[in-house]
Amino acid sequence: MKMMRSAEEKLLTSGYSTDGILRALRGERIGTLFHRDAHLWLPVKDISARQMAVAARNASRNLQGLSSDDRKKILYDVANALEANKDLIRAENEADVSVAQQIGIPKSMISRLTLKPEKVSALAKSVQMLADMDDPIGQVQKRTELADGLILEKTTCPLGVLLIVFESRPDALVQIASLAIRSGNGLLLKGGKEAVRTNAILHKVITEALPESVGKELIGLVTSRDEIPDLLKLDDVIDLVIPRGSNNLVSKIRESTKIPVLSHADGVCHVYVDKAADLDMAKHIILDAKTDYPAACNAMETLLVHEELVKSGGLDELILALQTAGVKLYGGPKVADLRNIPSANNLHYEYSSMACTLEVVKDVNAAIAHIHEHGSAHTDCIVTEDIDVASVFLHQLDSAAVFHNASTRFCDGARFGLGAEVGISTSRIHARGPVGVEGLLTTRWLLRGHGHVVDGDHGVTFNHKELPSDVELEHFMGRKSVNGGVYASHHNVHGNHANGI
Repeated sequence: MKMMRSAEEKLLTSGYSTDGILRALRGERIGTLFHRDAHLWLPVKDISARQMAVAARNASRNLQGLSSDDRKKILYDVANALEANKDLIRAENEADVSVAQQIGIPKSMISRLTLKPEKVSALAKSVQMLADMDDPIGQVQKRTELADGLILEKTTCPLGVLLIVFESRPDALVQIASLAIRSGNGLLLKGGKEAVRTNAILHKVITEALPESVGKELIGLVTSRDEIPDLLKLDDVIDLVIPRGSNNLVSKIRESTKIPVLSHADGVCHVYVDKAADLDMAKHIILDAKTDYPAACNAMETLLVHEELVKSGGLDELILALQTAGVKLYGGPKVADLRNIPSANNLHYEYSSMACTLEVVKDVNAAIAHIHEHGSAHTDCIVTEDIDVASVFLHQLDSAAVFHNASTRFCDGARFGLGAEVGISTSRIHARGPVGVEGLLTTRWLLRGHGHVVDGDHGVTFNHKELPSDVELEHFMGRKSVNGGVYASHHNVHGNHANGI
């Protein structure tokens, strides 16, 4: 006991098991952990999945009731709190990384897990960027005068409560939480066990920046995988599930819930180098797309090359550039024999490392066909100086993001000017590509009248006149009665009606 008092943390497991410590480090629930900060990792009291979701919904309604300036201030407070706690965040993250290295987690996952101080500063800046954006809540998308003095508006509003399940990347927690605050949504987060300490401290820092008028319950941190099945049953409380992780994770969640799921299963991104490409530009783009951050879902995983570049020597130039940069190449059926490159076992493969597939295709149409068959509809790029060929690629390729002469690494919420992203969706319903604030909103209809009734469609004369949405509503409301009389004030619409209506 004296030793435990003097140490920051101790883990006790059964001495009868030779691998007890390793099993505990992998996240298995065995043994007893003593740690001075254990209260940061687990909730003080047990609450059910439903209670957590309902609390998040109630807090989101509190958030929606604030003014735009008040919601903006919350985001600035979150950004400042992240900057002020960089050292504490780094210490907890280093502990997670150390455990991950000890238990042999792949380097690509450790890369995603690592959260350096400069990354925290970048995240804080992205939160400030979100704060400076126009308020997304209550934006009038369409305004129509249905009849004389009867005004209908289509406006933006939050989805409600989001459940985000993510692996490895604790920076995702910050992005998702800030997007939830900006969009007025409640949020439940379940991070991977490999980032348990980093996620806990980030959650604590962010929720302590929330005002009491909103409540810390706005953002709930799910600490056990056992709670996920219960949460996935709450289709009456949770409005959207966004899994960020492996194909296996996404598939399991899709099969386990009635709640709408927004996701991409994998990121098999392609770059096609056309015969009319500027080869220096092509080398620059493919090196960035592959080596800038190989573990990212928008990194290049397959390079397609026009067959004429085999004869001209362009293919060899591209191979040399990649190999010099340390990229391991695996060949498709055509190129493997041509250049004695090891054959790829699967043309639909996300390496998430310094490796990629290489294949030769006949032309742009063959490239499109290859991507449709072996890609993941995430992000794909063509490199060419032929505008007509580029147009074919841009308009006929069915991916969430399609680029011309630009690295696939640009497919990112922050780089798109969205402030941050909750994920990249390859779904075709609701939101597609990088999902920022707009993807976390839905719409509702607001109708304002002066005692109008339908009366079998005899009580009103419809005109369905489109009105400008960028003009204050008071300009149109409160001036006319149903039969054309003038009101003294638009504030009297709930009182006695003029002209006997």
